[in-house]
Amino acid sequence: MKADKILRSNAIFTSLDKEPFPGFVAIKGDKIIAVGNGNEMDYLDSYTEVTDLGGQLICPGFVDVHCFFTGYLLMQTGIDVSSCPTGENVLQAISSHSKMLKSGKPLLARGLKPEIFFSVQTLDHLFPDIPIIIFIEGHENCCMNSLAISTYGFTPDKCYSEAYWKLLRYVLSDIEYSLPKFKDYLTMLNSRGITSIKEMGFDDYYSFTDVLKSLESQSALTARIHFMSQPVGAPMNLEYGKEMCKKFQGDFVRFSGYNQMTDGSVSQLEADMKEPYLIEDTCCKLDIDWIKLEQDTLDADQNGFRFSLHAQGDGAIYKVLNIFSKCQKAEDGTILHRHAITDLECSDPEDLEYMGKLGITAEVYPQIMSLSSRSEKVAMINETIGSERGENYWNRRKMEDSNVTLSCGTDLPLLFDDIPESIYHAVFGLFPEGGEPFNPENTLSIDELLKAWTIGGQYNLGQDNILGTLEPGKKADIAVLDHNIFKVPIDEMRKVKVSLTMVDGKIVYRI
Repeated sequence: MKADKILRSNAIFTSLDKEPFPGFVAIKGDKIIAVGNGNEMDYLDSYTEVTDLGGQLICPGFVDVHCFFTGYLLMQTGIDVSSCPTGENVLQAISSHSKMLKSGKPLLARGLKPEIFFSVQTLDHLFPDIPIIIFIEGHENCCMNSLAISTYGFTPDKCYSEAYWKLLRYVLSDIEYSLPKFKDYLTMLNSRGITSIKEMGFDDYYSFTDVLKSLESQSALTARIHFMSQPVGAPMNLEYGKEMCKKFQGDFVRFSGYNQMTDGSVSQLEADMKEPYLIEDTCCKLDIDWIKLEQDTLDADQNGFRFSLHAQGDGAIYKVLNIFSKCQKAEDGTILHRHAITDLECSDPEDLEYMGKLGITAEVYPQIMSLSSRSEKVAMINETIGSERGENYWNRRKMEDSNVTLSCGTDLPLLFDDIPESIYHAVFGLFPEGGEPFNPENTLSIDELLKAWTIGGQYNLGQDNILGTLEPGKKADIAVLDHNIFKVPIDEMRKVKVSLTMVDGKIVYRI
């Protein structure tokens, strides 16, 4: 069989081996037909397109198993006031913008400087007849008027995605706006080597599944979409899941089960810890309904669905494992469905061993260290839980050694996929400023992290039989990094970029 395309390189990482090797990948249609280092001529004819990549690293396509298009969409929605230096300038800008709004539309703005703030009363006075929401930089805080509060059901002190789901419903349902943004979203992901994602969709994804179906039927998707339902505005809907499984049975869009939050972060004393915090007599400031979480998980499991639970503290991880232990199991004692735990900020090593025995998948954020400095993080850990428990922070090494399947997510738009950056942090244990590694005994090797980004992600999605490695018979989803990261110095790692991305044998991104 002759190839349509051959990618040639001195560095091919198949996600089956520990090291890259020189050779070629031969592609026919949407599949890989050969991977090797000596018989390239057997697959060549006059029509074969050969791309010589020199020393660039060829990998399987990367997978982000935890991202939010809705968050990405909202970050770009509304008038941008980030360049306005004063509150007066902001009000002038949004006042001019309000005159262009269609009747019944809310006034949305973004990028407000943190030092500028408008009270509910001020906005009520200036904009009594239009719902107005002004997001502060980072989208974790906002200013609102009373009409916006009553219309969308959240308040400035509860400005987070699970709270403003009604606003997301509104923005997502504006297809003339959201569809082009979704295409931009996929293009952005492709530019970072992402070929498959697990997308968090609240409730019934607010009819955006019709958009996905249309794009799939037009062969217009440039990444494979696995979407989950995260109940926020309504209880878990198993009939919806069954309907989605029937609706999507192709290679590009699939329903992937259900997702739910449990606890929060250690820094806010909202991570559920086994032992109390040092600065407050509590193991968790949140009131978590573990009974409901267990019931939903077991109901989903009994109906053949997988469930991912977001847990950050060692107490939450322990309780989630206890829930999963009650799920259906195979003969070897592992869970029947591919349930997952997301984040795993601070874990008990013994629980990670149990996690491996149960066959629970880990969804880790390998770029999370990019959000803080070493001094800030260490000070927070020492103040809240102490250095001894801090030794269990981001313990991916123990997960790997306990046979936990690792996969990678970003919580996008919290983080944007950058595989070289993830190596800088999760392999070398460095914060953005460099210096002394943090918990280096908890880090992974480069090949282990790349496998988490590739075959681990596809295992998470249940697609490891057709994707995730470079081998004959697998789908030709491929990412190419412009340098061989196995040889790149640490201080140069974050300069490495994706040069080519291929999905289903078609090039969807190229520098």
